[in-house]
Amino acid sequence: QVQFVESGGGLVQPGGSLRLSCAASGSGFIFSLSNMGWYRQAPGKQRELVADITRSGRTDSVDSVKGRFTISIDNAKNTMYLQMNSLKPEDTAVYYCNVAPVGRLNWGLGTQVIVFS
Repeated sequence: QVQFVESGGGLVQPGGSLRLSCAASGSGFIFSLSNMGWYRQAPGKQRELVADITRSGRTDSVDSVKGRFTISIDNAKNTMYLQMNSLKPEDTAVYYCNVAPVGRLNWGLGTQVIVFS
């Protein structure tokens, strides 16, 4: 079965930017053939879907990240990205990728994002 591998997290100051990447290993999973999403789980909170992209390329995001986060897929690289700009301390979380709107496939280890001043 597919195994998602997230990368690109790190420590950043408020107002900074990061670009997260999601790759699929262990199967012939094609991102563009599924509705995909980026999820995050902050300490003490449930995992939430923050941005998604449909097979047709339509994107959406939750209000708290709208205008700051952009989800995309590079079909040539079969990789999904989350460009995060104007980061805030409340964006601190472990970020995961999975199918959307329900992450029904195996979860990867995620990538940690910490926004601190």
